[in-house]
Amino acid sequence: MMELAWHDWVGSFGTLMVVSAYFGTQARLINSEDLAFPVVNLVGSVLIAVSLSYTFNLASALMEGFWILISLFGIWQALQAKRSR
Repeated sequence: MMELAWHDWVGSFGTLMVVSAYFGTQARLINSEDLAFPVVNLVGSVLIAVSLSYTFNLASALMEGFWILISLFGIWQALQAKRSR
């Protein structure tokens, strides 16, 4: 069996976070408008990006870069919605 480096474990955990957040919205367990959704996506994407900094893949790096930006936008929107309440 292949030995995984620490950054592979970090990236794998990040992938589980992103997939769990997506599954949670599809299963109606998480509301995509809540702050938790973009925060989990942001943390997961940052962990994947850490892994990519050791084993680079352009397509994956682009995806994670956009995922991080979209997550930051979602966090901003959630915080704005909280302020307007």
